[in-house]
Amino acid sequence: MNLGAFPEAFDASVDAGLEWVADNGSGLFDAINAGLQGLYQGVYWLLSLPPYYVVALLLAALGWRLAGRGFALGTLVAMLCCAFIGLWPETMSTLALVVVATVLALLVAIPLGVIAGLLPALDRVVEPVLDLIQTMPPYIYLLPSIALLGYGPGTALVATFIVALPPAFRLTSLGIRMTPTAFIELGEASGVTRWQMFCKIRLPFAMPSIMAGVNQSLMMAFGMVVIAGIVGSGGLGEAIYGAIRTLDIAKSINAAIAIVILTMILDRMAQSAAAAQRGAKP
Repeated sequence: MNLGAFPEAFDASVDAGLEWVADNGSGLFDAINAGLQGLYQGVYWLLSLPPYYVVALLLAALGWRLAGRGFALGTLVAMLCCAFIGLWPETMSTLALVVVATVLALLVAIPLGVIAGLLPALDRVVEPVLDLIQTMPPYIYLLPSIALLGYGPGTALVATFIVALPPAFRLTSLGIRMTPTAFIELGEASGVTRWQMFCKIRLPFAMPSIMAGVNQSLMMAFGMVVIAGIVGSGGLGEAIYGAIRTLDIAKSINAAIAIVILTMILDRMAQSAAAAQRGAKP
């Protein structure tokens, strides 16, 4: 085959394959899209139900519990700032997208990471796939999602899920593998079952690494949610995208400030939770 004709043939095959999947799996993808949008709308409704100051106080209380009084006061002021600049609905929409996508990613990544940590052969097989996911430009995951799910929060959730999955998987697997051999041998000598070995020895040693994976997944999710604004995901990402198209510099700066506030708050909370697992002060 002529080398010049190969790219055209390859592209045509990819387009035909994607079109076939979309046509034959339309019912399945419609159900997935409806389920994802339902999850997002449910979380967004819960976050939007109380007044803004109640949500700010609840986040501040959680911050006090995890990171101390000073952080709680900063969280309260920062969240009120998001309301005062007129972006509270968008902030809650972004928080809902991040929470749903990250929770879904963790529900998949942590169990698979545990299995990969116990089965090194599986870990070796999955590692190249994770490398590919993490090295591809994040926005590339929006294209097939648009073709299969259309525009909207469902597409943003799928793309964010893909991006948020690798860190949690890698660090969970690493934590399980890094259990000290001496403790494993002690457990075996004591006659513990495999389940007891996992719950009482492997999992406690792995928890700091797992929590670090949760933190990294959150950060990846925030980055993707902003990019996903171009597919009508709603929230601060869409606000920034709209401001760019209309050259509304003030609105783009306000939305960027709100994203930074939300990211810093959740990042510090996740770090504090991880530090608590290590028995250290944040």
